[in-house]
Amino acid sequence: MLEIRRPEVFTQINQKNIVIIDDEPDIVELVSLHLNKAGYRVRSFENGTKALDYIQVNPPDMILLDLMLPDYDGLELCKMLKKDEKYGQIPVIMLTARNEEMDKVLGLEIGADDYITKPFSPREMLARIKAVLRRDDKIAKSNLIEIGDILEIDLQKYEVFLNKQKIDLTTTEFKILRLLSEKKGWVYSRESILEFLGVQEKGVLDRTVDVHIKNLREKLGDASKFIKNIRGVGYKIEEN
Repeated sequence: MLEIRRPEVFTQINQKNIVIIDDEPDIVELVSLHLNKAGYRVRSFENGTKALDYIQVNPPDMILLDLMLPDYDGLELCKMLKKDEKYGQIPVIMLTARNEEMDKVLGLEIGADDYITKPFSPREMLARIKAVLRRDDKIAKSNLIEIGDILEIDLQKYEVFLNKQKIDLTTTEFKILRLLSEKKGWVYSRESILEFLGVQEKGVLDRTVDVHIKNLREKLGDASKFIKNIRGVGYKIEEN
């Protein structure tokens, strides 16, 4: 039985969502207590299946993952998440009683961001979580494109916000917006856009790009003005 000590209280609210996947009630209680006191929002799951169902709808800011689950091997679950385009950027910290060096090496090699061995100090746990999230925030900022103070494109989470309101784009629309936004002012021909999308089949018309751009402009609302049509050439994004 782990001793649950009174955690230190943090006055700053972190507003980060952390998912705990662990089938040991004592561990979940200990971790949840300290994370809640530190200002994090916490959801816990006793197996990987329930956790995946939740994560697919509500991608968290971090996952604390036990290696030994009743329905999944934690290493395989981590590998699955890291290979997925949508969830691969979510930081994962392994939380386990297995302290063999090979387990740690395998976990880090498949993409885990850190490894905490049970039993652990809550203070150390919080420090490691903060360090990983701080590093993740720096990466996130480098993956955020802002256009005209009204449009934000999060390349890490594949999300687009117009005046702070999330808008839903198809995968193709997002890819086109990303291509044009990463090099503002550059003109991309319809052919180069199709090539970027991986469309190389013969018979695909340039009109395909125009349709996607039309749909994209409709969804972007006020921000549609940034997408410029260069007659006879292609498209670009320009803030002026």
